[in-house]
Amino acid sequence: MLMRTDPFRELDRMAQQILGTTARPAYMPIDAWRDGDKFIVEFDLPGVNPDSVDLDVERNVLTVRAERPVREGSEEMVVAERPRGVFSRQLFLGDNLDTGSIEARYAHGVLQVVVPVAEKAKPRRIPITGGSDRKAIDA
Repeated sequence: MLMRTDPFRELDRMAQQILGTTARPAYMPIDAWRDGDKFIVEFDLPGVNPDSVDLDVERNVLTVRAERPVREGSEEMVVAERPRGVFSRQLFLGDNLDTGSIEARYAHGVLQVVVPVAEKAKPRRIPITGGSDRKAIDA
């Protein structure tokens, strides 16, 4: 079968993913790091009402959804660069994280999510038996 290709189609698709569209705004930027026994993720959500933020975990997928409403009224917009609508972002969490103990805070336009490292993933000492000496080594 002969297929026609459009060289600009892939470029348009990538631009929509990065810049977003009116119907689907660009994703929310994040910072993520590990601090000891915690994995911390911060999502930038400036101008978003905390009541519109939804956070859930299913299997090992963390989903953040937020909405910045569209302005309605008779005013004439002069500049409209801030995307509006529903934002959504998913993160795949590793098996070494305790998804049952996630904590979240929202302040100053930043959603901070703290996920503790699971006990099974933390280093532990394993005793060695046998011989005349008992020793423990770090695992």
